[in-house]
Amino acid sequence: MRPPRGRGAGPPQLVMLARWPAPGRCKSRLVPGVGRARAAAIQARLTQHGLAAAAEARRSLAAAAGGGHAGRLELVLAASGLGARAAARWGHLLGVDRVVAQGSGSLGLRLQRQLLRGSREGAAAVVLIGSDLPALAAEDLVEAFRALEHGTLVLGPAGDGGYWLIGRRQATPQLFTGIDWGSDRVLAQTLELARQAGLAPTLLAERHDLDRPADLDPWR
Repeated sequence: MRPPRGRGAGPPQLVMLARWPAPGRCKSRLVPGVGRARAAAIQARLTQHGLAAAAEARRSLAAAAGGGHAGRLELVLAASGLGARAAARWGHLLGVDRVVAQGSGSLGLRLQRQLLRGSREGAAAVVLIGSDLPALAAEDLVEAFRALEHGTLVLGPAGDGGYWLIGRRQATPQLFTGIDWGSDRVLAQTLELARQAGLAPTLLAERHDLDRPADLDPWR
C-alpha cells in the first residue's frame, strides 16, 4: 500500500531540540533564581524525562501498529551547545537513535530546519518538541502522531502563548515566517499562518514550559 499523498514512505521522527546541560550554558532565565549548577541539573533532568516519555510513546505506537512504520518511530536529538563528537556521545548516553545539529539562528529557523531535514529524509511525519516540559506524557506524543495519520498539522499550545509541540507530514516554511518568537503571540500568529496556508491544525492539551524561577513553584 502506498502512503497517503504528501507523506514520506519512511518511519516517522520525533525530534527533541535540546541544549547541552552545562552550567552557565543553558537555562539562562532560570539561573537568577536557582544558580548555574542547579539550572543545568534541571535541564538534564527535563531532557531525560522528555526522552523517557518519547520511548514510552514509541512502545505504545509499536504495539498498536503491529510492526508498521509507527512502530519504527525514530527518536532524534537535535543538539546544540557542543561539538559533533560530544553530541554523539551524549545521544548514546540518552539512548536516542540519532543525533543531528540544531544549527544557528532563531527558534523558527531551527524548527524549520528540522522539519525540512525530516521531509528530505522521507519521514512519514515529523514531530518536534523542546526539552523543558515537566508535565509531558507519552500519551501526548501518541496523540500527536495519531493526529498526523489523517491530519496535516498538529500543535501543542503552551501556557505562555507559544507552543510546546509542532508536527507536520510535510515541511511548510511559511509557518515560521514573521513570528514574534518569545512573545505571547506565537501560537496565534502560527494559527493565522496555518489558516492562510489552508491547514486545519489539531490542538493538543495545553502544557507549560519550565523556563523561569516561578515555573518551578508547582514542582517544589
